[in-house]
Amino acid sequence: GTATQAHAYVDQVKHTKARVLDTRKTLPGLRIAQKYAVSVGGANNHRMGLFDSFLIKENHIDAAGGITTAVQQARALRPDLLVEVEVENLQQLDEALEAFPDIIMLDNFSTDEMTKAVQHNNTSAKIEASGGLTLSDLSSVADTGVDYISIGAITKNVYPLDLSMRFK
Repeated sequence: GTATQAHAYVDQVKHTKARVLDTRKTLPGLRIAQKYAVSVGGANNHRMGLFDSFLIKENHIDAAGGITTAVQQARALRPDLLVEVEVENLQQLDEALEAFPDIIMLDNFSTDEMTKAVQHNNTSAKIEASGGLTLSDLSSVADTGVDYISIGAITKNVYPLDLSMRFK
């Protein structure tokens, strides 16, 4: 079901440059299998775990004292890893752009806000849409010009396919 689900999401954005990403939210004990199935379905893996890139979220921003400091600390700690910052509004987007992360995640933005964010970004960083997106939302989200769309439902809301194999 995971590959089939991933393919359904990818199919909704094929008319754009947007790439569909999974999240770390996988079924217990099935992370490697589900990550493989996502790629078979034509989507991309966001990250395998907490070890292969930085995803700076609101709690990290608060602890560091701001987006800029959080990005600087991440780069100092592991300059070889991608740094992604989650923002919740256009004001945070401005601060994130000044910190130069690799990716900026727009968390729960409306499609109008996404369009403004993409235009404001002017290709300084890759832009990712995330937060409660559904299959029916995907085409309009992709049309905003975002680079990535991350979907937890690809791996956490899957159902097995009813398959049978008969031999003669």
